[in-house]
Amino acid sequence: MSRRRFAAVITVAVGAFLGALGVFSAGAAPPVKTNAGEVSHWNQIAATTLAAFPGPNGGAPPAFQINIGMVQGAVYDAVNAIGPKRHRPYLLKKRTGAKASIDAAVATAAYDVLSALVSTAPERAPFPGRAGLLNTLSSEYAASVNAIDDDSFKVQGIAVGHRAAEVMLGAREGDGRFGPSQWVPNSAAGHWQPQLNPAGQQILDPTPWVGGVKPFLIQSSSQFRSAPPPALGSAQWAAEFNEVKSLGRATGSTRTDEQTYRARWWQSAPVLSWNEVARQLIARNHLDAADGARLLALQNLSGADAAINCWNDKYHFDFWRPWNAIPRALEDGNPATDPDPTWTALLTAPYPEWVSGHNCLDAAHVAVLQMFFGDAIQGGFQITSTFVNPGGPAVRTFDTFSQPLAELIEARIWAGLHYRSGDVQGQALGQNVAKYAAANYLQPVGH
Repeated sequence: MSRRRFAAVITVAVGAFLGALGVFSAGAAPPVKTNAGEVSHWNQIAATTLAAFPGPNGGAPPAFQINIGMVQGAVYDAVNAIGPKRHRPYLLKKRTGAKASIDAAVATAAYDVLSALVSTAPERAPFPGRAGLLNTLSSEYAASVNAIDDDSFKVQGIAVGHRAAEVMLGAREGDGRFGPSQWVPNSAAGHWQPQLNPAGQQILDPTPWVGGVKPFLIQSSSQFRSAPPPALGSAQWAAEFNEVKSLGRATGSTRTDEQTYRARWWQSAPVLSWNEVARQLIARNHLDAADGARLLALQNLSGADAAINCWNDKYHFDFWRPWNAIPRALEDGNPATDPDPTWTALLTAPYPEWVSGHNCLDAAHVAVLQMFFGDAIQGGFQITSTFVNPGGPAVRTFDTFSQPLAELIEARIWAGLHYRSGDVQGQALGQNVAKYAAANYLQPVGH
């Protein structure tokens, strides 16, 4: 991605949502600020780098979200430590002079955390690209710092960037990443069973430890425990079972071709989708470095905690997927459900159903974006699906944040991945995490 240098002054037109979050003081002319070009640039580097990790080594969506949360938290602290204190720090209490280079601080904090994550990721799967990622990061960092005038302000910026990364990495030592699996096998009706590969081996979650990781912002990994799944004997269970049975099967489904396309289109990492959207809106609204870093930190730290709480829910409830339940419907004790031993889903995932991980992550990101920009976005925003073959255009445009959230609930049913309530509960979890984060962290000074 080519670097773009955005406008230096934030305008009043960013709107009431920014004011409500304390992005600038009402009635006061905003000071001249450093633009968010380097913040966005290193956010994209982070997304590209972390997406290249093999799944078991931290590249699976929930672990990917935790990793990028670490990067953006450090970047926020580095920027926030420079000049007058506008917002509360996340971890870094140390401050530096107002003329320290923000761009140097951003690049250094991001580079240090990223290089540490690449270097220390355990090789639970072959990682032949590790050396290449480190070389690319070194080249990008050199380009960033070489573009900054060599003076004492650059030195100050680099120093505070190193410190922000150091504090973040220290805080995450022994946090439960790559710890034990959270799964306790149970063959009873209602419990998840892994699928088998052609060799007869179980297809297991590449990161089953996520639900045991220490959260970044919420008080515990189960703080926003979801309501339980519907009772197997209930009318609600029968209705949701039969809905996904009809719509979600791989062949012979009642869904339309357009619904099939959208189901596949959403099989893309939420981290990539919503960071892409954030970069678009940072540029369009001319956010400065401080506000851009704060937006990306709230988004990605909230997303990380949503992933942690969501994966804790998944292994707490251990609820069966449609491809477990539909062939075994005689075991649920519900006369309104009938088994189909030949039923297969359009798409699959290697962990329990309740609640939807995609919906947890998307809802957390979107809740923060709505806080900053509102729901309706003039000119819309684009999301690019990274699914190899969605069956239609990879890039789609949305006018509101409500649109993708509503569609995603349906898409996971069309895919045969989830029951409706699992999607709805996932979105509630993500929104709760984001609201808690915004109410308790990175707040304007004086709140």
